[in-house]
Amino acid sequence: MVGFVDRDEELDQLTECYESETAEFVVIYGRRRLGKSELVRQSIADRNNAIYYQAVESTAQNQLEQFVDTATAQFPSLRNVRRDWEALFEALGEEDAIVVIDEFPFLLEEDESLPSRIQRVWDTQLQETGMTLVLVGSSISVMEEKVLSGSAPLYGRRTATIDLKPLSASDARRFFPEYNPETAITAWAIYGGTPHYLQTIDPDQPLATNVQQSILSERGLLYTEPEFLLRTELRQPNTYFSILRALAHGRRTPNEIAGMAGVESQSLSTYLQKLRRLRLVERHIPVTASPTASKRGRYRIAAPLFRFWFRFVYGNQDRLRILGENAYDEFVAPELADHVSPLFERLCQRALPRLVDRRFSNVGQWWFKQHELDVLGLSEEGLVAGECKFTSQPVSEGVLSNLEQTTSEVRWADEPANTQPLYVLFSRSGYTDDLTRAAKSRNDVYLYDLSDVLSVV
Repeated sequence: MVGFVDRDEELDQLTECYESETAEFVVIYGRRRLGKSELVRQSIADRNNAIYYQAVESTAQNQLEQFVDTATAQFPSLRNVRRDWEALFEALGEEDAIVVIDEFPFLLEEDESLPSRIQRVWDTQLQETGMTLVLVGSSISVMEEKVLSGSAPLYGRRTATIDLKPLSASDARRFFPEYNPETAITAWAIYGGTPHYLQTIDPDQPLATNVQQSILSERGLLYTEPEFLLRTELRQPNTYFSILRALAHGRRTPNEIAGMAGVESQSLSTYLQKLRRLRLVERHIPVTASPTASKRGRYRIAAPLFRFWFRFVYGNQDRLRILGENAYDEFVAPELADHVSPLFERLCQRALPRLVDRRFSNVGQWWFKQHELDVLGLSEEGLVAGECKFTSQPVSEGVLSNLEQTTSEVRWADEPANTQPLYVLFSRSGYTDDLTRAAKSRNDVYLYDLSDVLSVV
């Protein structure tokens, strides 16, 4: 099994806080399963002045007693301190301790006054110490509302924030280093960059075997994972399930989503807003549009595993059960390229600034009426337009011709005068001889394969 991957930047940031001579207050948050707990445990592994407390769902009194047990194991003198959060923090401040409280939202469920009490002892006692306080949480909405927002008692006290994101595709590949580029991109498009999910992969087994055993089988570790997490976060998840299923099947606009999910259009935005706060869904707009003014937003599932699960598992459990060990080959494989394709486009968008030597102000998708570009980069030197093909056929010169035609429809308010676009093509299955010859004869066409993309994302 692969050990701790990447996170060097976050570890360096935490080390800097721990070794600071002034008081430090760090907030770490992000979606579940991203490795926040492992990050903080790694960061304090060799420190004898650190305590790590994993909060649990229990009564306030129980939580306090468990914290005391954890703290006194490292600092025996705390046995003589009053069983009170403020008194305990004050005593730990005198020790210049590193105090990590994981799953802080569990404490808030039982004691809403805790942020105010931490604020009071921080302002009156701890600011003059060398203590580091680290609060970790997976409930993004609770962390944002109770810790980070302008109305929260602790607002303005934190000295560092780590918003933990999924691993990049190239870091995810370290969990299956022997897979070829096509299989590696497919694996990322299924499991995403979530360490907990990637650790279920046996790199010595084919991808099909891994998906069959970990996701499609009733005994699989990820068979009920999305459902479990959603039921943890949401009180009435069934409507959210329908919306996510619509998104997983390619519905992108509010009208399309509402139609397939059977949700009233006027109430859809409330559900989508909640899913966006959970970072399961994201809204994106044409790259040339104003983020604040554009009404042409589309929606998509942010986490690849959720997208895969809601397309192939949710609502198909009976079919998967009947197909048994043939489920991947007969049900998933025929549609897999269609699932991977839009995620491949996202990788190509991320790759563009590292493959093309230009200073981009923005990179993303572009669409207007019937016209659409998979990749469009905006730079002072002009447009860079791209097409992504995750198909079994080589890309032909006709694709380049269509790309040039579509690019001519782009209107960008800040486009410099007298600039010529560059054209980039990304292909799973290579290029026809005519396109290869055309690209060699021109200086405005670039052809990339899967290895090129994986090397920079």
